[in-house]
Amino acid sequence: MIALDTVWPADSIEFCPHESASDIFVCGTYRLEQPPADSDAQVHTALHGGQVDFEPTTRKQSQVRRGKCLVLQATEDRGVSQIQEISLPAVLDQKWCHTSQTASPVLGIADSEGNVTLHEWHREERRLKAFQSVSCAPSDVLCLSLDWSTRRYPTNNHGSLVVSLSNGSLCVLDPDSTGNLTIINRWHAHDYEPWIAAWNYWDTSIVYSGGDDLTMKGWDVRQNFSQPIFINKRFNAGVTTIQSHPNVEYLIAVGSYDNDVCIFDTRKPLVPLVQGDVGGGAWRVKWHPSPSRKEDLLVASMHDGFKVAKAYHGEDVTWEVVKRFDEHKSLAYGADWSFAPPSVDGETLVASCSFYDHTLHLWSG
Repeated sequence: MIALDTVWPADSIEFCPHESASDIFVCGTYRLEQPPADSDAQVHTALHGGQVDFEPTTRKQSQVRRGKCLVLQATEDRGVSQIQEISLPAVLDQKWCHTSQTASPVLGIADSEGNVTLHEWHREERRLKAFQSVSCAPSDVLCLSLDWSTRRYPTNNHGSLVVSLSNGSLCVLDPDSTGNLTIINRWHAHDYEPWIAAWNYWDTSIVYSGGDDLTMKGWDVRQNFSQPIFINKRFNAGVTTIQSHPNVEYLIAVGSYDNDVCIFDTRKPLVPLVQGDVGGGAWRVKWHPSPSRKEDLLVASMHDGFKVAKAYHGEDVTWEVVKRFDEHKSLAYGADWSFAPPSVDGETLVASCSFYDHTLHLWSG
């Protein structure tokens, strides 16, 4: 088990899926500069477990959120070394675009000033270089999450990107003839913060979103956005995370601020196939990237550490937590599986990070 001090509070981990860079991963950080001492603002430094306080409008100008993208390398002995640090507004989410092996890896970063920045991995120099920044919203609006459409079907170029915004909107970005991403749709989706937006990786005309209004919604990007294709209001807390299964069609995992992760069949998105108790609100869920471990789900359980659960996909879906990682001493936010081949014991490298203790760990699951 390897630990690294990220210096600033950490909230996002993403391993590069590209075969030539499977030892590379990124960690995003989020630091809220404190307001003047005479301010009576009740400041929450983060996405704090179901009680998120986006600061009162009158005080927004005094809030400065800073962040960094730490570019890291997992070494052969399962150690970690930092190879780059990119200064940005606070980082809320990051995703690598799944491209063909002949294309260079590209990372999208969602920040606290309404921007998505795109960075290309340069293998020889072992550095990320920014090549485009897209303003999705005014600078007082946070980009909360993003997701690429190419996870199941990688392409030579960028796929489409969906982004959720703290003003309740979602936007979809497509590459233009020059390869740059441009916003092609933006619509109001939720009455409160939409913490998550995610593609159906098997049908990339469909986007899912979840928010603090206790709802999950489905959207067809071929239609107008006056109404979703479904609304699931049967959650007891804000919906924080959604991921389409990259290896099993029709399955999505959905987490919320309560203790449950739900597995849904996308053809029946109102009633879960199973609800699994994860002990504390789920900030991120990640299906294992290998088809041979298609039952395994990594969960960042905010107030109860990190877990690997098995959601068996037989005639009846069952749920079992098979591993816990409890070395973090603060809110469990970021986690991801490595795409590298498993170790001799069959386990996969996992990276996880926590907020107030600004700690990153490498472990296996």
